Amino acid sequence: MLSRKNLVDELLAQRKRSLTEADLIESVKVLLIRDETQRQAIKQRLNDGGEQDSNSFIFDYLESDRIFHVDQIKAVCVDYRLRFLNSNRFKGQVPEEAVSKIRSLEKQHNTTLSGFKIAAPSKLFKLDNYDDPLLFTPIGNGYYYLVHKWGNDISGWRKLLVRPFRDFGSFLLFLVLVSVMLTFMISDGALGVADVSVMRFICFLFIFKGVCGISLYYCFWKGKNFNTAIWNSDYYNH
Repeated sequence: MLSRKNLVDELLAQRKRSLTEADLIESVKVLLIRDETQRQAIKQRLNDGGEQDSNSFIFDYLESDRIFHVDQIKAVCVDYRLRFLNSNRFKGQVPEEAVSKIRSLEKQHNTTLSGFKIAAPSKLFKLDNYDDPLLFTPIGNGYYYLVHKWGNDISGWRKLLVRPFRDFGSFLLFLVLVSVMLTFMISDGALGVADVSVMRFICFLFIFKGVCGISLYYCFWKGKNFNTAIWNSDYYNH
């Protein structure tokens, strides 16, 4: 009676006294089917997208470090040239972990979440022709709740590389800097016997004009636009 006991054997003995193995298997099967049905419903809502301004949350259960206003999301999207669009536009694979977190939130807050949005680079969205992601769900009044983040952290270089495309002023300044660098690459000997500073300024004007022309042609050809204009646009060229 006082011999050491295997707790697994004790659990199995308790289970046999309460229900048969067939009943156990059937109960687990029902739970798994119900769980899979709920997960499929969540995936369907992610695929359907749709506009919704708010969801019903229990305030005391919300984590403050996951609540963001749309202006804050916009600022990050503009800095890193990201899109903030409905989840049905997302062509990547939403991980099962994200689905699990949505289901956990729904159980915790006793609600059904919808109106999901994702912040990610343009290449991860299915965009219409005009002629590394964050999953959000709306709380209301312009606030969003961060449900899940997946993939790798975004490169710190991205903010610097896309800085020229932030807005028109940034793009113009970038073209001026490029033109200045190209101007100073011209040797003094190539400027002739005239005043070097005057000739260099004239060269700068011609180079700047050429750089602007090439840049504008490329932007129109590729349908590019500034970060401030595309962060929440469904179109790849608007």
